[in-house]
Amino acid sequence: MYFFERQIVNQIRNSGGLYFRYIDDIFITINWPVRHLLKEVDRWNKFDKNINLSANIGSTVNFLDLNMENQDGQLYTTVFQKPSYEPYYLPFNSIHPLHMKKNIPFAILLRAIRYCSTFESYLNEREKLRMALLLNKYPNKIIDQQFNNVLQKFKIIQP
Repeated sequence: MYFFERQIVNQIRNSGGLYFRYIDDIFITINWPVRHLLKEVDRWNKFDKNINLSANIGSTVNFLDLNMENQDGQLYTTVFQKPSYEPYYLPFNSIHPLHMKKNIPFAILLRAIRYCSTFESYLNEREKLRMALLLNKYPNKIIDQQFNNVLQKFKIIQP
């Protein structure tokens, strides 16, 4: 993949854009006219017949589990869940060790804090997570403890 993408990376960086890759997902942001970008994607697709790049052009994009939106030059981010997402986590009544079950609320709230660029989107995500955990039989006390542990560990003060 390196030999394939080296030319693309150089072209994007030399044009003032950003190029990121995670395994087989590529994220490019660049200020090119749409026609030019589509032409370049078509050219890049000719580098190797086994690799097919597609362009998602617009002010909103989902990359991995992050939703990014450009609203009048301001970048807003939230957690993205695929349409097939189901709120299933390790059930609290499973036989797994307690520390594993406690880590789930901690980890998913931490992701919400990292991904949500506004306090309002964070609060919305937190409530979705709370409901999902309750559906998976997590006691309110454990949820609250773990949510508070995240806030304490990272010295986050809530208004």
